[in-house]
Amino acid sequence: MATPNYSYEKRQRELAKKRKAEEKRMRKLSGKADGPDEASTEDGSPAGEPDAAAEPASPPSQG
Repeated sequence: MATPNYSYEKRQRELAKKRKAEEKRMRKLSGKADGPDEASTEDGSPAGEPDAAAEPASPPSQG
């Protein structure tokens, strides 16, 4: 009886994972290409919420 080739089986599992990940990535890209959501900005954050890195609306008064 022949011994199982575990490295071949592992490689096949890895290739299946890569294929699945690539298909998921392509679905995401094709979804974005259909039309951007109006409720979100380019960076993916919702349009109504201010960006955490944004500067304050008014500078503190000095005097």
